Amino acid sequence: MNHAQVRALLDEQYRRYNQPGFIALDPISIPHQFTARADVEISALFAAVLAWGRRPTIISKCRELMRRMDDAPHQFVTQHHDDDLKRLLGFCHRTFCDTDLLYFVHWLRWYYGQHASLEDAFLQGTTQKQRLENFHTLFFSLDDAPQRTRKHVATPARGSACKRLNMYLRWMVRQDEQGVDFGLWTRLSPADLICPIDVHVERQARQLGLLTRLVVDWRAAEELTENLRRFDAADPVKYDFALFGLGVEEKR
Repeated sequence: MNHAQVRALLDEQYRRYNQPGFIALDPISIPHQFTARADVEISALFAAVLAWGRRPTIISKCRELMRRMDDAPHQFVTQHHDDDLKRLLGFCHRTFCDTDLLYFVHWLRWYYGQHASLEDAFLQGTTQKQRLENFHTLFFSLDDAPQRTRKHVATPARGSACKRLNMYLRWMVRQDEQGVDFGLWTRLSPADLICPIDVHVERQARQLGLLTRLVVDWRAAEELTENLRRFDAADPVKYDFALFGLGVEEKR
């Protein structure tokens, strides 16, 4: 396919999948349960971090986690007593277990004691690579950060493609009229976002000639995003909808 044909395909599929009907079957449905900004930010962070495996299982585990927080994540994070933390014990999704969860809650309580929004945590740096590296440093800046939890917050400094964090930023930053992504954060530009790469996106990107790097790492994520900018420099990550949707459809 030539450049024009690839763009036409991606634009068509973007319009097809960037619709409210996409929400219910995707982890983004978790933050869509909330209206308060901080509740959306926190629930979306957990939904993104837990986005590992089959989507129905991810959604089920995220709903379980929200119930353990009384479906009030910001209030739970900022106002819990020590006894309240007992209800988090035993939670586990893949390798993310209660030790990791308790540190996340601990860090979020510390962070919201100083900031009104998680957006502030992603603003340090002039490139997206720097911003994610600095977020990782900030997240593990507390003395009692468990070593095992580091694998659940990726960083470009280790070469990771940072799929989950890039997806989280897409949710928080992108704004459009369809209402799938939230567009809550306005100090980051959609033009600067990096496309998340999961197995569906990778497969379609390679088939369309948008990704040639053999290893799916940070440089691969940058390569894919740079190629997507040829189609829409202001909002390249909108094509995540198209690539993901095509990949899921092909698998069926």
